[in-house]
Amino acid sequence: MLEQLQQLQSIVVSGHRGWKSAYPENTLLSFQQALDLGVDMLELDLRMTRDDVVVVIHDATVDRTTDGSGPVGDYTLEELKRLDAGGWFGKVFEGLKVPTFEEFCELIAPYPDVLLNVEIKPDERALETADAAIVQLASRGELHRCVFTSFDATVLAYIHDKHGLKTQGFPGEQMYNYVPGPEGTISKMWAVGLSMKLLTPARVKEYEDLGILPWCYCPDDDQQVYYAIGCGSLLMTVNNPLPAMRIREQMDLSPTSFMPQP
Repeated sequence: MLEQLQQLQSIVVSGHRGWKSAYPENTLLSFQQALDLGVDMLELDLRMTRDDVVVVIHDATVDRTTDGSGPVGDYTLEELKRLDAGGWFGKVFEGLKVPTFEEFCELIAPYPDVLLNVEIKPDERALETADAAIVQLASRGELHRCVFTSFDATVLAYIHDKHGLKTQGFPGEQMYNYVPGPEGTISKMWAVGLSMKLLTPARVKEYEDLGILPWCYCPDDDQQVYYAIGCGSLLMTVNNPLPAMRIREQMDLSPTSFMPQP
């Protein structure tokens, strides 16, 4: 399934935290709306609660995206579920909750062709979070459609070396614990995420020459989408999927369905 990305000459749209520009990020509503729109991939962020439950939330604290405060890891799941994870975005979204990873997996189960970019956030429990998420995905038979991302090179290497799974890293200047050299962090990467500030045709070619897929984030308007296409970065992680999806249809660059591999 993921192997097909290496041969595709089409725009692949990944919903960043779901449909982040229109709905509260990393909520089940945000993911469902992105699925309904027809994105090819969902990107999500994982952390662990105090009572060892993997949950979908970006920040190290709950302050920005809930009505609570303090580190995610200080909360039990029951305590986390009492928080409002939607009202910060708009009154109409009040009552949304921080989802568990299990709830996310149940949501995407009816969409077997949608790929998953699972980001493990860099904190003191990142390796535990990675292990728990991988066990859960394996039990559901979902690993074939997953790539695992982290800004921590130690986490990336752990997932690559221990689990033998596909990983997406970032340029060295953006990563923690990056090991330089051809046998270092770059050797653990299947794909690389290039921010729009770092995206250039030369950078894309640099990674392509290394056999690493050059993905980009986040081209959210027409100009940025066309620029990404011109650079040769055709997998786009976006906050707003609409421009990329409209342009790929106009240019006849829509991918065919991804068929699951046994």
